[in-house]
Amino acid sequence: MTERVLIMGATGRDFHDFNTAYRGREDARVVAFTAAPGQNLGETQAGGHDRYPPELAGESYPEGIPIYPEPELEDLIHEKSVDTVVFSYSDVSHENVMHAGSRALAAGADFEIRGPETAMLDASVPVIAVDAVRTGCGKSQVTRALADELQSRGVEPVIVREPMPYGDLVEGRVRRFETMADLDEAGVTIEEREEYEQQIERDHVVYAGVDYGEVIEQAAAEADVLLWDGGNNELPFVDPDLHIVLCDPLRPGDETSYHPGEANLRMADYALLNKENSAEQADIDWVVENVQQVNPDAEILHSDSVVSVEDPDAVEGAEVLVVEDGPTVTHGDASTGAGTVAAEKYGAAERVNPEPHAVGSVADTLDAYPHLDRVLPAMGYSDQQVADLEATIENADPDLVLAGTPHDLSRVVDVDVPVVRVRYHVEPKNFAFAGLLGRHADELGLGR
Repeated sequence: MTERVLIMGATGRDFHDFNTAYRGREDARVVAFTAAPGQNLGETQAGGHDRYPPELAGESYPEGIPIYPEPELEDLIHEKSVDTVVFSYSDVSHENVMHAGSRALAAGADFEIRGPETAMLDASVPVIAVDAVRTGCGKSQVTRALADELQSRGVEPVIVREPMPYGDLVEGRVRRFETMADLDEAGVTIEEREEYEQQIERDHVVYAGVDYGEVIEQAAAEADVLLWDGGNNELPFVDPDLHIVLCDPLRPGDETSYHPGEANLRMADYALLNKENSAEQADIDWVVENVQQVNPDAEILHSDSVVSVEDPDAVEGAEVLVVEDGPTVTHGDASTGAGTVAAEKYGAAERVNPEPHAVGSVADTLDAYPHLDRVLPAMGYSDQQVADLEATIENADPDLVLAGTPHDLSRVVDVDVPVVRVRYHVEPKNFAFAGLLGRHADELGLGR
């Protein structure tokens, strides 16, 4: 009997689960993927994917594998005689995962989640994994700091990012970014720029893609150490020698109530509480207690996330429109981000509410996420979304745009308003990155 499988995803982890657990198997057939509706501000529309292509699916799937909207799950289970539904995307509450499971079970299918032993690939070089319990905890800040420290030791780091498979999936099988020109040539989305630009600015090579067996093989060929930068709160795709998991005391309790963030925390060697300079001590203590309960063997690290702008005088007394990192303030559930912190730190007179000025897809996004507090999520999965973002900024007519998104927004939007970029970095409190790497020098091949 051939097991008939449907994979619930969001065009990312689902493809990796297929590649590692099902591709080439004769005893199982994946009959469909489903795509979560709008998990990342329109990402499912960005590439227009209606199927996982045969070039990636393998010879057993000459027509590829169709992708359907997730609301059709029950109908698909019946129409395609599905035996097993596999849940395969991240930054989802435990409650919502089991709602999905209940839908599958009630329709007559089994319900599964693939574990890390299936998904984690081996690399030919040492691996440091930086993960988190939620989107927007500050993983990339930590990855940058680790990469900088490795470079200072004469060790070549290469960063491997969790997938953001927009555009042509076959062309994007393996993607390597070394320069800003590489990003421009690839036509990447704003979300991708948010994750790649600051690494490239520091001369760090970044890999991503769709087929992570090939991604990791190629990245390891030019690296002394791989750094896994796990987007959302994704499980590592590569088996780590050192596993650091970030927690956010601005969202206390989430570390034990989201999938697969809690699994990451339970596997961590170190739990790093970031952004403590913006958090209440009671919330920091709450997170510490939760970490100690679920992973008493993890060492707890503490850090601040420090924001800065190049021209503080421009912010003081100004009416500012704050643009924040999109995934953090949408499905990450944060009401504000680094741009808001900068507005308060540098004395902005007012944060302009973008809602009355929003158009098109930006207006739709603000309607969909009513928890947002006078911030504009960075949109840019298509030319139309960028145009809507530009029009919203122009309509709001602020003194300046305070861009808390990690990339250089002025490279993407063309507006008649000054764009002030907010930068942020991690400042350790009870540890140093040099010391942390020194403690694991042997397993990371760093020497002493």
